[in-house]
Amino acid sequence: MRRPAPLPSTPESSGEKGAATQATRRPSRPGAAVEEKSAAAAEERPAVAEERAPAEDATLDAPEPTSTRDVWRAARARRKALRAEIRRFTQRSRRRRIIWWSSLAAVVVVIGGSIAAAYSPLFAVEKITVVGATSLDPSAVEAALSDQLGTPLALVDSSEVKAALLAFPLIETYALEARPPHDLTVRIVERTPVGVIRSNAGFTLVDAAGVALSTTPDQPAGQPLIEIDSGVDSAAFRSAGLVVRSLPADVRSQLAGVAATTQDDVTLTLSSGLTVVWGSAEDSGLKALTLSAAMGAHPGARSIDVTSPEVAVVG
Repeated sequence: MRRPAPLPSTPESSGEKGAATQATRRPSRPGAAVEEKSAAAAEERPAVAEERAPAEDATLDAPEPTSTRDVWRAARARRKALRAEIRRFTQRSRRRRIIWWSSLAAVVVVIGGSIAAAYSPLFAVEKITVVGATSLDPSAVEAALSDQLGTPLALVDSSEVKAALLAFPLIETYALEARPPHDLTVRIVERTPVGVIRSNAGFTLVDAAGVALSTTPDQPAGQPLIEIDSGVDSAAFRSAGLVVRSLPADVRSQLAGVAATTQDDVTLTLSSGLTVVWGSAEDSGLKALTLSAAMGAHPGARSIDVTSPEVAVVG
C-alpha cells in the first residue's frame, strides 16, 4: 500500500521549525539557559507595562464629577465677561448719551429756576418809572399804578394797568418794560393836540383823532380854534387834523384857526391875519415847504394858496 504525500508547511511553521533546528544545532555553553530566561522576562515586562499604561491614562483622562455650584460659577463668569465686552464696545455711545442727558438736565434746571424765580417775590415790583411824559405829571401816573407794587414782574396785570391809564386822556399809547429785579418802566406816547372845539361846556382840547383831552371855560393859549360843522367824526375833521400835524413849528406857533367844510378845502388862519388855502391833506409835507418859502418871500401877503404845492398863489 502506498503512503500519502506530506502536507506543505506554512512560512511560520518553517520559521519556527528553523528556529528550533538552530536552537537544537546551537552549541550549548554554561549560563545560556539563564540568559535566555532573562531575555524572555525582559520581553514580558514591557508587555505588562503596555497593558497597564492604558489603564493609568484612562484614570487620568476621566472627567471629574461636575456640581451645580461649578455650573453656576461658570455661567456667572461667562455673563461677567459678556458684560465687559458689551461695555467696551458701547463705551462711546454711552459717553455721548451721558453728555446729552447732562446737557438736557442743565437746561431744564436753568429754565425751571428762572421761571420759579420770576414768579417769586425775589422779582417783585418795587419801583415804577414813567418815561415820555411832557404834558402829563409823571408822579400822577406812578401813583395811579401803585397797586402793582409788590407784584412779581411776570405777574403784572396789563389789563389793570390799562384801566389805570384810562384816567389820562393825553396818553395815546403805552408800553410796559420789566427791568429785573425790581423796576417796572412805563413808556408812554402822549396825544398831540391840534386845537380846541367850542361848545356849551367851554373849549374842549382835541387831538387829530378827535379824542377829547380836556375841557376848560377859556380857550387855552397856543391852541387854534377848529370850526368844522360836521363834527369830529367827519372826514373834514380828520383832514384838518392831518394838516395841523404836518405844519412846521414856526407856522404851528402862529396858527389861530382851522376851518373846513369838506376834506378838500381846509383853510388856516394865522395870528398875523394871513389866510392859507391848503386844500386836502395830500402832499402836506411839500405844501408846508412851499408855504414857508412864500411867507419868507412875501412877508406882507394877506393870503397864500398852496392847493397846488408846485406853485404858491400869493394875494
